[in-house]
Amino acid sequence: MLHPGDVILLNGDVGAGKTHFARALIQSQLVAFEDVPSPTFTLVQTYESAVGEIWHADLYRLTDLQEIEELGLTDAFETAICLVEWPDRLGDLAPEHALTLELMTGDNADARRLTVLWHHSKWSAKLAGWQA
Repeated sequence: MLHPGDVILLNGDVGAGKTHFARALIQSQLVAFEDVPSPTFTLVQTYESAVGEIWHADLYRLTDLQEIEELGLTDAFETAICLVEWPDRLGDLAPEHALTLELMTGDNADARRLTVLWHHSKWSAKLAGWQA
C-alpha cells in the first residue's frame, strides 16, 4: 500500500522497536533480500523497491535542522517512501501528510503497543483494513 510520497514517522523510546519495524517493512518491499542496517551513524540508508526508492532515516544523532536539508530528506518526503526514526528532530520540517507510529514497550520484554496517528485523508483509505 506504500508509494513514493508516503512518510512514516516512527516514535518511541530506545529499544521500543523502531528499527526492527523499519527493517521488516523495508525487507518486505525489496525484490531480493538485502541486509538492512540501522542508519544510526549514516543518518540515512536508501533502498530500491518495486514501487520506488525507500529512505530510512535515523535522526537521533542530528545536531542541526540544516543537516536535514543537506541530506535531501525534505525532497525525499515527496519522491520516496520515507521511514523516519526520532522524527521530533524534524521540528517544523515534519510533513503534515505523514503517518505517525508510536511504539511502546509492553508488559513483557517481547510485547509492544502500537498507536497509529494521521491527519491526511490518504491514510484513512490505506489503513481501512486495519482492525483495533
